[in-house]
Amino acid sequence: MCGIAGLISEKPISIRRETAQNLMGRLAHRGPDDAGWLAYRTGEISRGQGRPGDLETQVLFLHRRLSILDLSAAGRQPMSSKDGKYHLILNGEIYNYLELRAELERAGHRFVSLSDTEVLLAALQEWGTQCLTRVTGMFAFACLDLVQSRVILARDPFGIKPLYYSLTTMGLSFASEIPALLMLPEISRKVDPQRLFDYIRFGLTDHGSDTLFCDIKQLAPGHFCAFSLQDAKLRSGVYYRAEAGPTFRGNFQEAAEELRSKFLNSVRLHLRSDVPVGAALSGGIDSTSIVCALRRVDEASDLHVFSYFADDPRLSEESWSRMAAQASRATLHPVYASSADLARNVDRLISIQGEPFGSTTIYAQFKVFEAARDAGIKVMLDGQGADEMLGGYFPFTAARVASLLRGRDYRAALRLLRSASGMPGRSRLQLMLGQFCIPESLQAWFRPLVGEQLFPAWLTKSWFSARGVSSAGRYSFTRSPDVLKDALVSSLSSTSLPMLLRYEDRNSMAHSIESRVPFLTPELVNLVLSFPEEFIIGPRGETKSVFRKAMEGIAPDPILTRQDKIGFGTPEQAWLERLAPWVARNLERMSASGLEMLNVQRLAEDWAQVRKGERRFDWRIWRWNNLIVWMDQFNVVTE
Repeated sequence: MCGIAGLISEKPISIRRETAQNLMGRLAHRGPDDAGWLAYRTGEISRGQGRPGDLETQVLFLHRRLSILDLSAAGRQPMSSKDGKYHLILNGEIYNYLELRAELERAGHRFVSLSDTEVLLAALQEWGTQCLTRVTGMFAFACLDLVQSRVILARDPFGIKPLYYSLTTMGLSFASEIPALLMLPEISRKVDPQRLFDYIRFGLTDHGSDTLFCDIKQLAPGHFCAFSLQDAKLRSGVYYRAEAGPTFRGNFQEAAEELRSKFLNSVRLHLRSDVPVGAALSGGIDSTSIVCALRRVDEASDLHVFSYFADDPRLSEESWSRMAAQASRATLHPVYASSADLARNVDRLISIQGEPFGSTTIYAQFKVFEAARDAGIKVMLDGQGADEMLGGYFPFTAARVASLLRGRDYRAALRLLRSASGMPGRSRLQLMLGQFCIPESLQAWFRPLVGEQLFPAWLTKSWFSARGVSSAGRYSFTRSPDVLKDALVSSLSSTSLPMLLRYEDRNSMAHSIESRVPFLTPELVNLVLSFPEEFIIGPRGETKSVFRKAMEGIAPDPILTRQDKIGFGTPEQAWLERLAPWVARNLERMSASGLEMLNVQRLAEDWAQVRKGERRFDWRIWRWNNLIVWMDQFNVVTE
């Protein structure tokens, strides 16, 4: 796990020492163990440890190392092939590197380190970008390929590891995080109006290749691109997409057995490390299954787990987490957070994330990684991705109802709707069903009937309309008969998972911790997406149905039958109440800055009504507070 950055140009350019220092400095937390660089100019390679001086070069690679596999100097980056034709910087881990190494050794490759980086470098030599379909891991990398005179950038299938880039008159710049790229003066800080609307209205970020900055893009998950050193053109390709494949032909029990086998194997691969490994534990099905699977595949390990306990009993998962820790014979580390903690760290948290985020729940995650670091844990396993692939969120139940309606199985649809409507958190099921069943052209008519507006009064519709912003909702209409499958794919690739992975990456790397997510391998996701929809959401609305079955005998039964998952829930309204002076300052900032896209007076009125109990609390309160602080921190330009 590391931080990477680079500058690439068709012709040699002058790069001042301060530029490289600024880039590497903004990534230091991602790799505190070592730093290295490599420069290429017309057949000449220069390299060094630390930070480079002034350079005249076509390609500059910068690397900050967090040592996880092969802690020796042999694992240092940038790493070069023996023939000097390939040069690599990698952020992430290749979990099946031992299997790939054996295959490459049979093909004649010889290795001098025990690192996965050297294995990936040899794989690129042997198979080119085709190697991406053979790799199991999380990664973002840059490879200088002097055989074809190009630089290859690639990102893992689900975007677990970040990779941002910008094309300017100087050429191509890339980095692991947005704040590093903002150190380059040629990159504008102008906001993207569409992405601004998506965030402030729906809490949606990180989807597609755009970011909240017009000049900065992100390489999409499962994509690679190549920048030619001969004509400066950027060519891209796709090597993986999450999509529903051929339908699984076995029965429910066979599906559960297959899923169990592949999940345990994934956990086994994700344990490969030369430093201590722990786990985040919320007490829900996903994290409990990981922790119990860890114990199943390694009975002798000294297992440490970290659980956030909310001070509000309605949000606390303490009893469930303790049950899971006891079942897995793990040492439990309780983690606590308060409004006072948040007040001290809120500006830092916003700065760490680089772009706004949807709620304070990620602060609980931030504290979990902080506790893990303090306990000496350098690698953490987490259940991210399970909800997206296994239908864990309540809108997926609405999508399943929509599928039944499309299939004209009205009796099953009504039975599911009745059963699910009584479950915790399903009070707005009808709204979600409408979003899946009603075309976008009719959404503006439908939403007011259920108390929703695409452009509520606190948004200035004219400002967004003048900039061609689309107001489509988060869950969109589809004509497919498999509405649930479409919703799962959308959640994995665009709506939910990308932003959750960004939160996790920044929170973990802020504490120099590598966070691994064993649910997110193509093998596992492809298998689940091949299951019939009724395997995923059962006839009475039980989510993750086949996975619950798969974990029988591994995770405690009371947890497997839970229907009231909370996760790292925070008492957000109470916290913001205690942060009222901070909210007041943000309202003053908004008023002084003259932000035309927001109706500051209406926001202030809404906030006052929420505090009096006259209006229902929702996430928009946090979103606009987050937005104004982020815009101030990064000097964001709106025009």
